[in-house]
Amino acid sequence: LGTRYATDGRFLREPGNTVVSHVTAGSPSEAAVLAVRDRLMAMPEAGQFAFTHPSSLHMTIFQGIIEYRRRLPFWPTDIALDTPIDVMTEHYCGRLKHFVPLEPFRARVTDVTPTGLALEGDSAADRACLKAWRDALAEAFGYRHPDHDDYAFHITYAYVIDWLDDAALPRWQEMLGEQLAYLRERAPVIELDPPAFCSF
Repeated sequence: LGTRYATDGRFLREPGNTVVSHVTAGSPSEAAVLAVRDRLMAMPEAGQFAFTHPSSLHMTIFQGIIEYRRRLPFWPTDIALDTPIDVMTEHYCGRLKHFVPLEPFRARVTDVTPTGLALEGDSAADRACLKAWRDALAEAFGYRHPDHDDYAFHITYAYVIDWLDDAALPRWQEMLGEQLAYLRERAPVIELDPPAFCSF
């Protein structure tokens, strides 16, 4: 709040880059994910959240650099911390030209929260594959965040502008449980595009 988005729900300029797998457009998974987003937006307290645009629905595979996080260990040690983001993006584009994609993976929702979906690899093999992707990308990017080994995969719907009142929590908890059951039935595996390097 204050760097990525404002109290009126507007999103602010926050240059950076990242590696994400977008929810596959036109897929049954996308329809289910959007239906849950609509349900959250229909709650009376929805105005206390800044909702991202549906086109940005994605699962982050590896966190890139961000303008307002220019410090170690969130930046490669061999590049000056004041290097412009555009220069860094060009640098990574060059390095990723030689990156050999790993095996595809499947992901499933483990929880629905007021801000989005928690995900993990669908099987032990998928979880190992996601770890391998992150390890390989850490090599390419030249750093590892502190949560590298236990990163919580997710799809963000919204960011918190203001806390929910205690009286609203039981209604939200009931709704979130219903939406988790809905996703487990309609989209047991979330269809995701292959990981892609993105700048923003």
